[in-house]
Formats: sequence, C-alpha cells, structure tokens
Amino acid sequence: MDVLILAAGRGARMRPLTDRTPKPLLRVGGESLIARLVGQLAAAGLRRLVVNHAHLGEQIVQALGDGGRWGVRIRYSDESGGALETGGGICQALPWLESDPFLVVNGDLYTDYPFGDSALAAGDLARLVLVDNPPHHPGGDFHLAGDRLVPPPSDAPRLTFAGIGLYRHELFQDCPRGRAFPLAPLLRRAVAAGRAGGEHYRGLWEDVGTPARLAELNRRLAGA
Repeated sequence: MDVLILAAGRGARMRPLTDRTPKPLLRVGGESLIARLVGQLAAAGLRRLVVNHAHLGEQIVQALGDGGRWGVRIRYSDESGGALETGGGICQALPWLESDPFLVVNGDLYTDYPFGDSALAAGDLARLVLVDNPPHHPGGDFHLAGDRLVPPPSDAPRLTFAGIGLYRHELFQDCPRGRAFPLAPLLRRAVAAGRAGGEHYRGLWEDVGTPARLAELNRRLAGA
C-alpha cells in the first residue's frame, strides 16, 4: 500500500522553531519526527512513500533522500509554489499514489500506532484513526458509533482526528488539481453518505503542535 506523508505545513504555532526548520524535522528523543515515522512505516512493511513539502522543503528532501537507509522508496510532491492545504496536497500527490486505498499520515506525529493494520470496508471512501481529545482540542472532530463515523446528535461526544487516514481515490475524484483546499469537507461528505469508518486508538499519540508541548514531551522521554 502506498503512503503519503504530509509535511508541507508552515508550522506557524511552532514558531520560532519552524522559522529555520520545517516542523517534521524537529527532534523528539534525539530523532526527527519524520525520520521516526518513516522507520515505523518501513517496519510495518509499507515501503512506497510519497512526501509532500513546501516550507523549507529542501531540508526534508536532504534529510530523507530516496529512503534507501530504511529500505523504502520515497518520492516527493513539491508544493514550494504555495502549500495546498491537506486536501489539495493529497489531490496533487494522487498520480504517485497507485494503491487504492492509500494511507495518509501527518508528518509531525509522535505515536506508536500500528501502521499497516487498518483496512477499508467495502464501499467506504475513508477510515479515520481517532484519539481522545487533548486538552487544547476538547470538542473533538468526529462522532464514532462502533466502527462507523456518523453525523453526531447535538449532545454526542466527539473524538479527535489523529492525522492518520485510509482513503480511496474516489473521495478525491472531483478535486481541483493545483488548488489549495481543506480535507475536512470531503470527509464530512463521506460521513453524511454513510461511507466512512473509524477506530478509537487508545495508545501513544502526542500532538506536539507548540514549542511548550514539544519541550514537555522531550522532558518526559528523557525522564523515562
């Protein structure tokens, strides 16, 4: 199965750290977030990778190369002309994502999620990994009923999208190539159509979206 690693974000909440370093290259436990992720994907048997990049993207290309050190093949989707947001970035990379479905993973994750274990149900367009709501995002994103994503009643609890999803090409069949647009409306359309599944992952997952959270994670790892 092909994998797209999303690494084109500006990382504005991580400034000033991301003024000179793209967020996926920030280090946790002595290793960059994206290098750790590539190693996890390789260990799961996922060896055909695409990485999109924009802000300081040449540093990501230099750091990862062709993926040979991990036994994977890495190709790059260059958005240096202007980042295309999540939906636009996936759409731009579709020609390199030959498998159907394909996996999309945020390049700045710190998790022990078992990549390669998920499967897409027949007829579904998407399967999302959801996690407990972190303190900075208490409202969550999606409502999970069993293994189905469903439109939530007004008082129903929601879980947070973990930045890990399995998608079919059909989800993006009408997407405008080369234009920036978000992924969320496509996902909500699939949920409304009853064509989206999900899972509640309760293992390690950290959102290191600010310098303070990154420093705290590094402190915890050093203590452990």
